[in-house]
Amino acid sequence: MRILFGCSPGGHLRQLHVLEPWWSAHERHWITFPTEDALTLLADEQVTHAYHPTTRNVPNLLRNLVLVLGVIRRFRPDVVVSTGAAIAVPMFVWARLFGIRTVFIEVYDRIENPTLSARLVRPFTDLFLVQWEQQLEHHRDAVLAGQLL
Repeated sequence: MRILFGCSPGGHLRQLHVLEPWWSAHERHWITFPTEDALTLLADEQVTHAYHPTTRNVPNLLRNLVLVLGVIRRFRPDVVVSTGAAIAVPMFVWARLFGIRTVFIEVYDRIENPTLSARLVRPFTDLFLVQWEQQLEHHRDAVLAGQLL
């Protein structure tokens, strides 16, 4: 299986990185921002660095749409997996257009309300996972995966 991961650095990346026992058996590629933690955690991985900042930055959104399209065309993933944040949106849009399955994992620290990323990618998500039972109140058709961290 070929997995395309996309996430912001920090906690978003850490939550995907702890899934290493699962993803290490598969071919994978990452899209994230070139911060110190991402460079360290993903030193031995295939990584494409996205443009940031992304919040309310239309030029970088457009750059990332083109960047993600190129990665999807070259890598040809079977599934796209993300914990957010903004890079998830172009990834899930392209994945849906190419018929690629998508998995979104809502982050562990947003219990009382959904993240903006979750709200934006929800229409493009095949499997929506949450880490807390309370998150099911906001994501009724989600699957409770349990805490990753």
